Amino acid sequence: MPEKILIVDDDIDSLKLIGLMLQRQGYEVAAANAGNQALPKALAEHPDLIILDVMMPDINGYEVCKRLRANPETKNIPIIMFTAKTLIDDKVIGFEAGADDYLTKPTHPSELASRVKAVLARSANTRRVEAPTSSRGMAIGVLGAKGGVGTTTIALNLTTAIAQSGKENPIVADFRLGMGTLGLYMGMGRSTGMTNVLSKPTAEIRPQLLETELVAHVAGFRALLSSSRPRDAMMNFSPDALSAVINGLRTLGRPVVFDLGSGFNPIVARVQREMDKLLVVIDPNGVTLAVARELIRELDANAPGRTNVVIVNRAQSSTQTPWQEVEQLLGQEIRAIISAAPELAFQAAEAGKPIILMQPNAIVTNQIMKLADLVAAPQGAGGSEMLA
Repeated sequence: MPEKILIVDDDIDSLKLIGLMLQRQGYEVAAANAGNQALPKALAEHPDLIILDVMMPDINGYEVCKRLRANPETKNIPIIMFTAKTLIDDKVIGFEAGADDYLTKPTHPSELASRVKAVLARSANTRRVEAPTSSRGMAIGVLGAKGGVGTTTIALNLTTAIAQSGKENPIVADFRLGMGTLGLYMGMGRSTGMTNVLSKPTAEIRPQLLETELVAHVAGFRALLSSSRPRDAMMNFSPDALSAVINGLRTLGRPVVFDLGSGFNPIVARVQREMDKLLVVIDPNGVTLAVARELIRELDANAPGRTNVVIVNRAQSSTQTPWQEVEQLLGQEIRAIISAAPELAFQAAEAGKPIILMQPNAIVTNQIMKLADLVAAPQGAGGSEMLA
């Protein structure tokens, strides 16, 4: 994935120009146009580098830098101060506040690019030591091509299977605000955790807060649940709050499975790039395949290399499209096929238990366990064979 750079500047033109230049260099860009937005944005985005203006009307860059250095979650992010203040004393104040480099405006784009590259290179070894990849759980998104294909069932049973392996400490999170059914499938009444979290200011959405809203399941995993209250679907929250939830959960669970609902909804549009893997759940009929093809095109355009297609057979039928034809139609390899088990699925839902706990020896349980092994494996591991 490209390195992410957060630009903090109250001048909109500067934000656009610097952002465009960095994007052309292959970086991912986030922006904040006020000093008081810098810390919440950094907590939500987890940038690899911050480019920080000094002269801003609300909070100056020196104070922003001090606050970033004082926060345990942002203290190690490298910072380049980029400002029109050119005196030596100004630079000294900047370095004392915690800046890693100081660049004065105006400057040639190539110099800014070289400074960015140099600071990122200098910090790379330190970042690897202080925050190794293994310290953050993998983010696995489960997304239905349309409603009713078994998305929540897959998310729940996938998490259960990972927990049953005894090797991981998984979390499952329901991003289906106002339409949350994950808690119902788990047999749990308390299902307002996600609503409670997203009602907080973004800067407060930290692992400590998330920990208080997680509920434990007897199968060995924890869950952050959404309610089924329709009005919760109309919640107003910052898009950065979603990133804060994802990043916070990734420090608490390994891996974290996200129920993203169905279709290319606004939440999926915001979080797709933050998923390490995206499981697109389909059933093999013409309507689903038609919408799945468009969905996968959209996902691959915005978050390439993450999509894994899972077929869930909802009923036994000789008229369903063969998996070989599904692969040709979607232009995607099928990673797993889950056999039809409608009666077992119904019984599990009524009992409030995952399928794989209802019948540990069922064929569908074995298929889900294999899928769990595949998706929980590190990127590039696990082979490319289809599971059936």
